[in-house]
Order: sequence, then structure tokens, then C-alpha cells
Amino acid sequence: MDLASPCHCIALRQASRRLTQHYDQHLAPTGLRTSQYGMLRSLGRVGPISINTFAEIMVMDRTTMGRALRPLTRDGLVAVGPGPDGRTRSLTLTAAGRRRMEDALPLWEQAQQTFEERYGAVPASDLRQAALSLARTELSPAA
Repeated sequence: MDLASPCHCIALRQASRRLTQHYDQHLAPTGLRTSQYGMLRSLGRVGPISINTFAEIMVMDRTTMGRALRPLTRDGLVAVGPGPDGRTRSLTLTAAGRRRMEDALPLWEQAQQTFEERYGAVPASDLRQAALSLARTELSPAA
């Protein structure tokens, strides 16, 4: 079956789903999905941080961020508290979140290694750089 599409978005979404499935399989023993692990890692690097700012960093809209945070807060991995001005909410990685992230790290490293072995280390690095560049590119219709 040919997966080729002339649409950049569809092709990237297909690739993203394939890669996410790979990482999810590796992270399954931790109970974390790839998206959750990524949020914990990112929050560990930048937190405490406002929900809106974190959503911007993660290239997510505020509503999607709220839904994504629910299982992490429910499981005590992320704490949501008052922000500095009283109007905003602030996210903090909890000790349990840090432990879960550390437990997942070797599995994530294995997923990275397996991906690089199968796809190639240089193409994987090039792909990551292209994806980061795309994530930083303003594509709104008004731009």
C-alpha cells in the first residue's frame, strides 16, 4: 500500500503517528505515553511555568493543554497551583513526576537508539532539526 501523499501535513502526521507508536511501545511499562513523557521532560526543564506559556512552548492550544494535563495531575505527576499574579495557573513537576520521568528515561533512550538504528543516526538528526525548524515557523493565515 502506497502511503505517499502530496499533502505535507498528511505525510508528517503519518510519520508522527508511526514514530509515536514506536516510542509508546517502549514507554508502555511506565504507564506513560510519549506525549506525557515529553510534557514531563519539558516541564522539568522550564517549570514552574504558567499553563499558557507552557502551551506555547509545547505548540499546543490552551484547551488541548488542559486535557493533556488531566491524567498527569490526577496521577500526582504535575501540580497546578496559583500563578504569580493570582489570575494565572502555574505548573510544577512533582517529586513523583520526576521519579516517573527518571524511570522512563532508559526506555526512552532505547526508543531513541532503536529509531536511529533503523532510520539512520544522521537522517534522524536531520529530521529532528527540520521538525524543530518547522515548529518555530509561523504558519498562521495572517502571517
